[in-house]
Amino acid sequence: MYIKIYFGDKPLFLCDEITPDLEPFLHHDDAVYIDEFSSPAIKSMIYEMQLPGIHAGILRHNDLELLRKAVWKKFHLVAAGGGAVWNDQQQLLFIHRRGKWDLPKGKWDDGESIRECAVREVREETGISAVIRQELPTTFHTYYDSGKHILKPTYWFEMDVTGNTETKVQTEEDIHLAEWLAREEWSQVLNNTFPSIKDVLQALSSG
Repeated sequence: MYIKIYFGDKPLFLCDEITPDLEPFLHHDDAVYIDEFSSPAIKSMIYEMQLPGIHAGILRHNDLELLRKAVWKKFHLVAAGGGAVWNDQQQLLFIHRRGKWDLPKGKWDDGESIRECAVREVREETGISAVIRQELPTTFHTYYDSGKHILKPTYWFEMDVTGNTETKVQTEEDIHLAEWLAREEWSQVLNNTFPSIKDVLQALSSG
């Protein structure tokens, strides 16, 4: 079992064992592997992940939850909720924001459940009302904001549209397009999106 955290387009795997799907990363010439559980080791891995020549990182400890908690302490956490929304024509709702294709998502506000957050963000960013069908895998990525190193867990949900499919984008969030795309049209998205979004689409394709 593992947790995958993206530093830009580079994955850091937190794991309690090396599973077959981690083997290619482990043996890559530009991968970093650390199996020491200590604060300096974790800091070293976070530093290495930000270097330009690194392909991927693997941080291993036999207690994955203990490792996760230790890594989480090195970041400022900002949780988000998002939705992969289908219409009746089996098209998925995508947005185009800041030059990349994305799925509607946003910050989890105090006083709401993560499910409420995801549905609200879909409605605010695209004008679409939707109902949750099921949970999807959570994604994790990092970035800097105002000098803080942020770790953002995004809790994803597969959804179905409940009303009008006409979109109205939230331009103040730098969204200039919302579009329904069939699976055979996803290639344009995959060529210009974030690796975490590719993971969500992969989960939809294999589900």
